Amino acid sequence: MLNPVTQIGNINTSIFYINDYHGKSINMERTISASNAFDAKYKYRHDVDTLKLSSGDIMIGEDFKTNQLAVLFQKMIGIRASAVGNHEYDMQHKIGSILPLIHYNLLSANVRINPRNPWSSVIKSSVIEEKNGHKYGIIGTSPIDLFKRSKEGVIQRDIEVSKAKQTVIDIQKEVEKLQKQGVNKIILLSHLGFTMDKIIANQTQGIDVILGGHSHDLLFDVKEGKNLFYSKAGEPVVITQAGRDGKNFGVLDLEFDENGVIKKVQNNVGFTRVFRRYAPAKYVFDKIFGARETYGFVKSAPPPLTQDLIEPNPHAYFITDCIRKDMDCDIAILPSSNIRGYFESGKVDTRILTDILPFKNKLYKMSYSEKNIVDAFKMASKSFVNVANKPGIFYPSGLRYTVSTSGKLLSMTYIDKQGKATKIDINNPRTDKFYTTVINDYCAQGNDGFKCLNQPERIIEKCDYDATKCVTEVLSNTKYPVEIYDDGRIQIIPD
Repeated sequence: MLNPVTQIGNINTSIFYINDYHGKSINMERTISASNAFDAKYKYRHDVDTLKLSSGDIMIGEDFKTNQLAVLFQKMIGIRASAVGNHEYDMQHKIGSILPLIHYNLLSANVRINPRNPWSSVIKSSVIEEKNGHKYGIIGTSPIDLFKRSKEGVIQRDIEVSKAKQTVIDIQKEVEKLQKQGVNKIILLSHLGFTMDKIIANQTQGIDVILGGHSHDLLFDVKEGKNLFYSKAGEPVVITQAGRDGKNFGVLDLEFDENGVIKKVQNNVGFTRVFRRYAPAKYVFDKIFGARETYGFVKSAPPPLTQDLIEPNPHAYFITDCIRKDMDCDIAILPSSNIRGYFESGKVDTRILTDILPFKNKLYKMSYSEKNIVDAFKMASKSFVNVANKPGIFYPSGLRYTVSTSGKLLSMTYIDKQGKATKIDINNPRTDKFYTTVINDYCAQGNDGFKCLNQPERIIEKCDYDATKCVTEVLSNTKYPVEIYDDGRIQIIPD
């Protein structure tokens, strides 16, 4: 157990940490206010070392403006180092336009990069930050499942990521390198997920803190056996993570002894919604986005989800209904991982839609067989029991389905445009019956393990726009404010 009594000569440290904001610029504006409050608290305190660190996935998708804001946000709050998450790699062909804007350290000790790739000149394995004469070693990692979370492209050709066992070895080597430089307080910025973080805590020595990401866990407090573990040398290792989409941030207060061993710790998770949007940042962000156009109004909408990847989502239903109507298809499908926000009563404008749909994944119109669709939904249903609930369930328009909490697809019904319901035999789906289906390019290319959807010979149309266009078209042609509600198209049955 950690000693609750402060010892004279010990070193006090406070870390403001973030992870997995996924381009959520409105929550970034709120976080800047939280960061300013953190700065004010320690402005005249020279007995506490302060650090601001990121565990990655602050950027997202291929939209330059969204990623520009993510970089600017981290600069504005004073992030000193960030892990390189999978979404930092999203702008595969245009990443060279973003990297010159980054003025904090990008860290990943478990990747090897082709020298011709722009990433090769900017990613480091670790850095040393010095505060009030005290040295802190900071190491970063990228996810070992990077290629499962990324589109096919130059990333698969130019970047090699260590597997789990080698990643542990890579991290330990970096720890030892830092120790040889006289560093005894070491922080890992991990974008590996909570399960992997626990393995690292137990199988390495020299790491004191793991600031996590990727699995979107929200870890309150510090509890032994949950997020307080012991290294191979028997020293405490604290793991934290602050959920996803900028809903939360964290402040980790630590007390180290002269040997760099944690003697006291407190983990405080803050909620960004209780902070006002920082007006100067809002002004700058609005200028970057350009003119804000209002497309329509929402009369009422349910609150945001609590389990983002495996919960029925009326906000997503509304978007898929817009896709189906605008593109005149039989079925529209949106993966839950694509939805990063929610509608509220009031106007719907450019910033709000960008916050909800930041990826800008282009839409594909496909001719999928009944079997293709059933196989994809069966795989997505397994998210209930998969690690971190990935890849997440599918939200449809034109389909209703039932799924169990053990991850089994139980039933499925097709609803045509006139509202007629036709039950689909999920045990023997037809290979000779086809549905015009709209889905994003990420899934249509077979990413996230959806190989059954990679049917290039069944492509009807590749669109040069994402779901945002469909929502704006429908809202602009709707005379009255819309009501967003759960119509029961997804039923979850407890086992």
